[in-house]
Amino acid sequence: MKLNTIKRADGARTAPKRVGRGIGSGLGKTAGRGHKGSFARAGKGKIKAGFEGGQMPMMMRLPKIGFRSKLAKDTAEVMLYQLELLEAGTVDFAALRAAGLVPSTAKKAKLVKKGEVSKAFVLKGIATTAGAKAAVEAAGGKFEE
Repeated sequence: MKLNTIKRADGARTAPKRVGRGIGSGLGKTAGRGHKGSFARAGKGKIKAGFEGGQMPMMMRLPKIGFRSKLAKDTAEVMLYQLELLEAGTVDFAALRAAGLVPSTAKKAKLVKKGEVSKAFVLKGIATTAGAKAAVEAAGGKFEE
């Protein structure tokens, strides 16, 4: 075998279709594109995703459910067991941020009942759930605005 005698395998490369070369070729006149319509035109063969030929698309027919609040990402949740890590005394939003319990992107904090609290905290300007409020008050803490 020599480099000048190497050939591709049979059928490895097929000749391209020659369209629009007369009626005898079998692909003359409309060149295999049919009659009229978007696929018969040059550069018009693409259809947008979800397009159903003018019928109301599936995404518009289905009901829309649920709601995602844009404010939810502004509020950080602080659990009771995380609050327990801090020293007893007055706790406000700045103290929570300094302790690393609230991310820098948050604009406010909410105390959630998960875990237990045994220290007496005075919470200023922090929203709470009903369960968390009861747990803090049971431990001798209170809330201030």
